[in-house]
Amino acid sequence: MTLKLTDLDALKGQLIVSAQAYPGEPMRDPRTTGQVAASAVIGGAAAVRVQGIADIQFTRAAVEVPVIGLWKDGHSGVFITPTLQHALACANAGAHIVAIDGTRRPRPDGLDLAATIAGIHTGSNALVMADCGSLADAEAAVAAGADLIGTTLAGYSGEREKTQGPDLDLLAEIVAADLGLPLIAEGRIHTPAQARQALDAGAFAVVVGTAITHPASITGWFKDALDA
Repeated sequence: MTLKLTDLDALKGQLIVSAQAYPGEPMRDPRTTGQVAASAVIGGAAAVRVQGIADIQFTRAAVEVPVIGLWKDGHSGVFITPTLQHALACANAGAHIVAIDGTRRPRPDGLDLAATIAGIHTGSNALVMADCGSLADAEAAVAAGADLIGTTLAGYSGEREKTQGPDLDLLAEIVAADLGLPLIAEGRIHTPAQARQALDAGAFAVVVGTAITHPASITGWFKDALDA
């Protein structure tokens, strides 16, 4: 299945679930990622977001909804699908949408964002989601040719303080700028109420990850509440 820009209309107002586990965790297995993603779809997820080449492959085989794929390489700076090579690998693994670092920071391969996005569009059938950290990032990503923009890196790129929950102020700023692309709310959305707030603030769709698919974190929240 090739995802076209017109197909994105089906995601409007919907929930996208990010299924990821960190290295060294028991759930860090591509088969498990696919199973978790499939379970999320049963619950109503309209699309899923997964990290890693094998995870993308297993998830594509497990679900019939769009798969947003990324490749985290490193732990600081530009590490979400940091190069064109990473992005094309995600597309070749089956990602309908490739999520890349959409900030204005220098990229490891020396390409700028526009060249990276053009390379993805030329070398694959995948759409591109730019993970942004500020309004300026979002504006630059639109100019660079992205198909979707997200607030994924709000509080992580050094331009904005990390908010306790989702950065609704940034979301409102980007909505007010009327950039003409689907805006995906992502980052620290931990409750259904926060997801609703993001949608009401103007998000096209909402990504929830940790609060649905990361049991270690969820357990920790309950444990901290009991210990307080």
